[in-house]
Amino acid sequence: MPEAPIDCAAVKFWQSLSFAEPDQLVALARIAEEVGFDGVLMSDHLFFPKTLESSYPYSEDGVPVFTAETPFPDALLTIAAMASVTTRLRFSTIVYILPLRHPLEVAKQCATLAILSNNRFALGVGSGWMKEEFETLGIEFKQRGRRYDEMLEVMRRLWTDGEVEYHGAHFDFDALAMQPQPSRPVPIYIGGASAPALRRAARVGDGWIGPGSAPEDVPGLLERIGLLRSEYGRDDRAFENFVPLAAAPDLDLFKRMQDAGVDSTVSYPFNYALGPASSLDDKRRVLELFAENFIVPLTP
Repeated sequence: MPEAPIDCAAVKFWQSLSFAEPDQLVALARIAEEVGFDGVLMSDHLFFPKTLESSYPYSEDGVPVFTAETPFPDALLTIAAMASVTTRLRFSTIVYILPLRHPLEVAKQCATLAILSNNRFALGVGSGWMKEEFETLGIEFKQRGRRYDEMLEVMRRLWTDGEVEYHGAHFDFDALAMQPQPSRPVPIYIGGASAPALRRAARVGDGWIGPGSAPEDVPGLLERIGLLRSEYGRDDRAFENFVPLAAAPDLDLFKRMQDAGVDSTVSYPFNYALGPASSLDDKRRVLELFAENFIVPLTP
């Protein structure tokens, strides 16, 4: 018999759907909602270059955990499809490479997602590491941080102000209005554990998404973000942290993370447990077992 599940009043569980077969994603969202996950996460890349020279920052050898054959369906379109067949499940990206895009387009897409999902969507964003994506689109890789910051400012204004004009180093436009606006601004979660990422999360984020942390590093990371938020005068605002753990799922571990202040954690992609390809039934069993062991069933 499994141990009694953790009381998840504080810790929420999200399922990463990265690398899963695209034709299974809508069904997986239904199952995740059915068994009690709080939300699901989609990852983002536009393409995989034939020759990759960029070093992947989240592995010791610099080699990505995915290949040119790994599916990366459009994250926002996929979330729209999954939201249409669920009622409670939340959605976010882990993470959307924001500086690759234009803020007017992203603001429009996210506002629409927020409306159609009844505000169940949050945008998890990162600066990106694959230089080849930026070069192919004609975007200066070294300027992505400044571009990123301007985009955050532009999008938030578009979601709240009746008329917006903007004149920055990377984006410049005269007064315009964008409809529909969401009933409240789309939450933006900043991804990454680098010093700039932590500062950006504290300074402008509605939350933080870690890249996968060793459990012993989590208290220090959360303390650092808390100190930075206080430094920026934002420690009184709502803030949600997502902490994927570089460790096998374990009930005692989740209890310790809850005590450390973790708001949400992530069940890793199915290929970690099932390999690069698996059936929907196999994935259902993984979700059900995780829920049985770690998630308190929803109260009727």
